[in-house]
Amino acid sequence: MNGKPYNPAKGGAKMDFKDAMSYGDYLTLDPILTAQNPKSDAHDEMLFIIQHQTSELWMKLILHELSAAREALKSADTAMMFKMLARVIRIFEQMNNQWDVLRTMTPADYTRFRDDLGPSSGFQSHQYRLIEFFLGNRNPNMMKPHAHVPEAHAQLAGELARPSFYDEVIRHLFHTLDGHGEHVPEPQLDKPHTADPDVQARWKVVYEDIETHWGLYELAEKLVDLEDYFRRWRFNHVTTVERVIGFKRGTGGTAGVSYLRKMLDIELFPELWRLRGEL
Repeated sequence: MNGKPYNPAKGGAKMDFKDAMSYGDYLTLDPILTAQNPKSDAHDEMLFIIQHQTSELWMKLILHELSAAREALKSADTAMMFKMLARVIRIFEQMNNQWDVLRTMTPADYTRFRDDLGPSSGFQSHQYRLIEFFLGNRNPNMMKPHAHVPEAHAQLAGELARPSFYDEVIRHLFHTLDGHGEHVPEPQLDKPHTADPDVQARWKVVYEDIETHWGLYELAEKLVDLEDYFRRWRFNHVTTVERVIGFKRGTGGTAGVSYLRKMLDIELFPELWRLRGEL
């Protein structure tokens, strides 16, 4: 490829890519489109693979946006943070819509190749676990399935060693209301975030005078939106699994639907949900 930039306004539709970067080159499509390797001859296994590979790509983008949103918040660039959170919410909406495609697979379709999955399971997605760690649902035990992949394990360990995005939100909340960080709670680094009465009291101040604290109010509602769409994704996961395999155990050994239903009770930002009963 030569270094001369192509000017589409003068050159028109380019047809020769011998010495230029094509669409497929830019997107590195060859390894992506050849990364589907069904283990059986079942027609629906291709759907199953692409569904999960696509989800992992969306999760990669979620992590990209959440990481940048956390840095933007730390540098007080709240406008950029809001843009990134809005994008994450739209991504979860897109991921929710994907379940409609997977639900076209019937129990009979899935049975044809389920045994070929071996012990592999979405439960083992390190990117999903990273998203939970980013948002504050932290359980060090969930790192065990990734011990055989040093890079993934290191990513998870690194996230547990730093404040979550919600920890940074709480820091921002206290600094904004108090004018200092003297009373900011310690980050809950290596355990799931649990409701803190002091944090809830600060959010109550915001909700009882939204005109004065509009920026914090907008942030709180954006977090509720994010968790709302995340919960919908979890709910759609549960109903899809129940529709396809009923109450069988998951391929990775979890309790399947029963395990997934327990996940529906997890609150990422509990103070914001519990506050509503006080208003």
